[in-house]
Amino acid sequence: MKLTFGAWCYAMADNSGAQPRVTAIIVVFNGERYLREAVDSIVGQSFVDWELLVVDDGSTDQSSAIIRGYEQRLPGKVRLLSHHDNRNHGISASRNRGLAEARGAYVAFLDADDTWLPEKLSEQVSIMESDPALGMVYGRTLIWHSWDEAADCADFHYPLGVEPDARYEPPVLLELLLQNEVQTPTTCNALMRSSLFATLGGFENSFRLMFEDQTFFAKALAFAPVYVSGRIWARYRQHAESCSVASARAGADEAARIAFLKWLNGVMADQGASFRIRSAIWKVLARETWKANKRSIKRRLQR
Repeated sequence: MKLTFGAWCYAMADNSGAQPRVTAIIVVFNGERYLREAVDSIVGQSFVDWELLVVDDGSTDQSSAIIRGYEQRLPGKVRLLSHHDNRNHGISASRNRGLAEARGAYVAFLDADDTWLPEKLSEQVSIMESDPALGMVYGRTLIWHSWDEAADCADFHYPLGVEPDARYEPPVLLELLLQNEVQTPTTCNALMRSSLFATLGGFENSFRLMFEDQTFFAKALAFAPVYVSGRIWARYRQHAESCSVASARAGADEAARIAFLKWLNGVMADQGASFRIRSAIWKVLARETWKANKRSIKRRLQR
């Protein structure tokens, strides 16, 4: 029997009092242009045991109104959240706001301009439940240009940097990530066990732009077993307004990486990380600082 959209919404909302298996979190800041497409990619998952928390980070457009419409159609499944003062606090603080309200055994994030493929949650939950020791699973992310018919670049995905469809013990993936030899577990792709956030903490509020995702992922890769899949589960939309494009345009990537490494060094010390982890950070931080200083001296001499 084919369900109408109204009947499907009723079926989805009927078990709203139960604890969901997955909490999906979207942070939106003036993201009305792509927001419906992001939300629809969650609503359209083949795995239906989820809740969606959308954190409005001080938007002045119609983002909140869009989500209120989903709240009405899917009561108990979709919830709109905001900060206490309704102001902009940045993506890290907003993700933490969502985490504070999450009820699921697993957590997955989606940026308001990206989308999930329909089997993402079904396949990822299956992997996580087959190995209770796993802290996280991630796969390939499609670098998505073709959403724009005028794009002059083809879609692609970055190499994973490791053999796919395998479990990795910590801190192997962190060491490779520090060397830029492995794809980072993108926030739109990864599925994490909620207990990992309870153990390691969430995102660092002071990181409002670049490397904000790695303030959590680095901790996860340092301490938790992770499964890396060869499957593509998410599409990462490429456009001129994205945070990564804005940072590269401003020439801020190098300074942001050094700030992240300094922060990570302190966090690993506080959490009692092994000498293996600490020394890997020291080596990369020393190299990146030396390269930055060398470029700075060269620029001064050229004036």
